[in-house]
Amino acid sequence: MPSNTRDAQTLLIEGPDAVAFAHAQFSSKVNELAVGRWAFGAWLDPQGRVRALFHLARIADDKLLLLLRGGKAADMADGLRRFVFRSRVTLREAPAATLATGEARTLHDVHIEGETLSLGCGSHALHIAPSTTAGDTQWQSMQLKLGWPWLPDEALNKCLAPMLSLQRLQAVAVDKGCYPGQEIVARLHFRGGCKRHLCSVTASRAIAPGETLRRGEQEVGIVLNVVSDNTIEALVVLSDDVVDNATDNNIVLRNGDASLLMTTIERWPA
Repeated sequence: MPSNTRDAQTLLIEGPDAVAFAHAQFSSKVNELAVGRWAFGAWLDPQGRVRALFHLARIADDKLLLLLRGGKAADMADGLRRFVFRSRVTLREAPAATLATGEARTLHDVHIEGETLSLGCGSHALHIAPSTTAGDTQWQSMQLKLGWPWLPDEALNKCLAPMLSLQRLQAVAVDKGCYPGQEIVARLHFRGGCKRHLCSVTASRAIAPGETLRRGEQEVGIVLNVVSDNTIEALVVLSDDVVDNATDNNIVLRNGDASLLMTTIERWPA
């Protein structure tokens, strides 16, 4: 989850070629996104690893806003500029903003009121509001339960799309034209081979986003989102072997003298 809950990392892509540029770079069907709607999207590297995961909102015919679920907007803008070439498009980091929870709004709806843009998330709305607005963290628990990953820095450029269940979120498409990593996405979809998947768990002790999960010397996963209230809940990427061999959904990981008990609540498909 974001280290500062008031910090929304947002990127604007504008210009006559904004949609075409984004459709060519990102793994979702950007050209089918209507004005006033949002969808999950991802930017992959040529090896199919997730550079960035985001909400992609079309707020005008020639204007897209990305709310990053991890990473820095300035870094992503710098990376994308290398591929602009002659496209009539500009990329810029949006002004500082706050993330806050709103009342239930239809999934994928985009609503703009004044300087606040709201993303409909079904059970709630996620407000992207001016930085002078008070933020909150209620949305984090709601989205964790939905299986919406937030990528800590340690997970960027390391997780393949199936590990994050991105096809379930319609953040990747196997039936659109070429985009970075498309061949890997298609190969894993049609032939399988991904041996790690997204799970929701409860944990017996504090764990941190980006923490590597180990069984002895073997690295078996990574922690993504964490919400700590009366219970420590998390989204993690775990080896299928570890989950398949759990006893009553209980996984015990020991590394030296340290031990961690995790109970799997759900495992999501690719």
